[in-house]
Amino acid sequence: MTQCLNPDCLESNPPETIFCHSCDEKIVLAERYRALKIIGRGGFGRTFLAVDEFKPSKPFCVIKQFLPQAQGTENLSKATLLFAQEAERLDTLGRHPQIPELLAYFTQDNRQYLVQQFIDGQTLQQELAWSGAFDERKILELLKSLLPVLEFIHSQQVIHRDIKPENIIRRKNDNQYPVRASSSPENNIILVDFGIAKFATKTALAVTGTIIGSEGYAPPEQAIGKATFSRDIYSLGVTCIHLLTEVEPFKLFDVGEGEWIWRDYFKSKVSDEVGNLLDKMIVGATKKRFQNPGEILSAINQTYPTEKKFTPPLQISQKLTPPPVINETFPPQTFLKSIPESEIGERFTFEVVSVNNFGKIISRTWGNARQKIEDLGNDIKLEMVYIPGGSFLMGSPEYKPEKYNIESPPHQVNIQPFYMSKYPITQNQYQTIMGENPSNFKGGDFPVEKVTWHNATEFCQRLSEKTGKIYRLPSESQWEYARPCRYNYSLLFWRNYNV
Repeated sequence: MTQCLNPDCLESNPPETIFCHSCDEKIVLAERYRALKIIGRGGFGRTFLAVDEFKPSKPFCVIKQFLPQAQGTENLSKATLLFAQEAERLDTLGRHPQIPELLAYFTQDNRQYLVQQFIDGQTLQQELAWSGAFDERKILELLKSLLPVLEFIHSQQVIHRDIKPENIIRRKNDNQYPVRASSSPENNIILVDFGIAKFATKTALAVTGTIIGSEGYAPPEQAIGKATFSRDIYSLGVTCIHLLTEVEPFKLFDVGEGEWIWRDYFKSKVSDEVGNLLDKMIVGATKKRFQNPGEILSAINQTYPTEKKFTPPLQISQKLTPPPVINETFPPQTFLKSIPESEIGERFTFEVVSVNNFGKIISRTWGNARQKIEDLGNDIKLEMVYIPGGSFLMGSPEYKPEKYNIESPPHQVNIQPFYMSKYPITQNQYQTIMGENPSNFKGGDFPVEKVTWHNATEFCQRLSEKTGKIYRLPSESQWEYARPCRYNYSLLFWRNYNV
């Protein structure tokens, strides 16, 4: 679906709509960015998941629409300034691999928009809810990953001012636009939301400013609007103790005694060295706190000199033995080459019906393929059909009628072998894995509906965890390749009429 961006409308429209069917407002921004759905709301406006239709692969991106809730001229002016500053910060900082890249900043229909790189992954707050409290090893890995990012933004005289688990994303180790996820897992920790970041000029550091930031994660000096580089260190430290304890920061501080009591709540053993390090990050007195990220990194390296190589936290893809499932990152054919044909899966047969131009059946034959069947429990099965690797021409020729410019030119795509479910996911299968059935039209063998892309991704993640194999949604090229009918470019009709 396509999401209307008019704040007074916000109706959903069919995928290729140009003007909203409800309010007639133009839907595509800057002739290239199409909003799909709302994924966030805040004091400054709304955030939409979108696609960049200018690119052949139609990659995801994020649209931020400035729609402040601030009241009064002064507050509105401040909100407008902060939104514009976020674009400026991203333009300056977004070339760092662990900061989202700014793709565009413009005004349309008298509304400001910011378009930035989409980060496919989970926030640390979501990871905490999913996997439970972090242990000491994961905290050290987080610090090693994020402290160099703080060094970088501080070197650009920028203070983030809103570091918290919701603003740190662990990117999936997969190809993403406009940059490829790093082969170094520490680079897949991404710092987002620079909406209230501040340029730390000498004047700004010396004067009292606006009280801003997230309660619980902001240091004491923020209560008087004081901007310091070490406030980011404080916020990162509070983030760490929250991840260690699964307890909100307010409950980890004893107001009566004026001290942190987070050690009373941690879920796994924390060494004195790491505990003291975190205590120095979250001390209230700014002069007693670590003054810069380099000091913390030096302390970590001195305490753990043998930990030179970053070891990423266990992810589903690391816990499991990779089976021959959907995964385009394997070199062509190498993963499946050594597997005997009999182990690819059991053979099954199916009827192939050929029709003429008028839809009349002209012949019937039998085909065969191989499949593997997953037992999901409760007598629910999942049939996965083996798709051999190969190459095909993807895209549309210039002379194809009713095509979009972004579909051209045609290009050769190499596909590795993979498995794809024989049928759409049923309500029974979804219920078994997710524990719920959101569908309107109930029926155990009916396809599940009313699920979002995020729901589908979570389904794959839980299915992977349950079966010990790696599952994910098919890519656009895999979907095109697996379809029984593909376009014949020399003839303006479908390649075949087999069903």
